[in-house]
Order: sequence, then C-alpha cells, then structure tokens
Amino acid sequence: MEKKWRSTSLPYVLPSSTGQADAWTQENGTQELLKVGEAHPPADIAAALGLPEGELAIVRRRRMRKNGVAVELTDSYYPPAIARGTQLAEHRRIRGGAPTLLASLGHRPGRVDEDVEVRLATAIECAALELPAGEPVMVLSRTTVSQDDQPIEVSRMIMRSGSRLHYEIEVN
Repeated sequence: MEKKWRSTSLPYVLPSSTGQADAWTQENGTQELLKVGEAHPPADIAAALGLPEGELAIVRRRRMRKNGVAVELTDSYYPPAIARGTQLAEHRRIRGGAPTLLASLGHRPGRVDEDVEVRLATAIECAALELPAGEPVMVLSRTTVSQDDQPIEVSRMIMRSGSRLHYEIEVN
C-alpha cells in the first residue's frame, strides 16, 4: 500500500522556482534576522545534525511577522561543512530562501521529520512574540535530510497559539 503525505510545511523545505521569493514572503509575511553566525546548538539539534559534542553550527535566528504581528520565532541550524562560507552564514536575506540556496549547493531535500509540542512560552519568548505571560506556544521541530541521507537543516519554530499545521495522507 502506497502512502503519500502532504503538509503545510512542504513549501518551506522545497527550493523556490527561479526568481521567486521564499515561501514565507510569498504568503505576505516578513522576517527579521535577529542573529546569524556560529553557535553551539542545543544537544538535540546537534545530535540531529550529526555534530560531535561541542561543535559549532551555523544558526539563522529570525522573527516572523504576518500583518505586522510577531507570529513565530525560528532558529535554523546548519552543519558548518555545508554552511560555512556561504550566504547561510551571512547576516542578510537569501533570495528564494535557504532551501533554494541549499539545492543550488547540491543539497536537495529527501526527507523531512517533524515533531510538534505545545507548552507555555518562556519569558524571553513572550517578549519576542509580544505575548502576555503564561501564554501557550506551539513548538515545531523540523529536520531536513538530503537525498543522500545527510542532515542539512534543523529548525525549531516557536509559534503563537492559534497557529495551524495541516497534514494530509493519501492512501492507495
């Protein structure tokens, strides 16, 4: 029995067509780069990237807005072997988004794993998302693995409550 999955995440992991903006911008969102550079990723992210303990990763930290409202904090981590010396490590927007750049570097997505949880926002998250204390947030952790089975990106998104994900399974 063949199963096909579709999800609202798909546009965010696939390269954009030539000349197109990234998926978030196509949805009329804006993003603010908060930090770009080398950092020690959390242990679970380092493990998902296959990095030895203590190794640095390239991180792109962003605040996403819709209609001027902060709706999501996104930290995307990349293995240094892939990202160092590329636009991923530069504090500027990437035309077409990171998936487009990764594909141009020979790293096309082959598999995506996502985990979703709901928890209370931390004080820092409340401030960054302009939320009152005690608000719940949805946390989406996504690992993108290349077609040759190498981890190429791990993102952790902290979303305001009311965010929605959609998954569809076609069973043949």
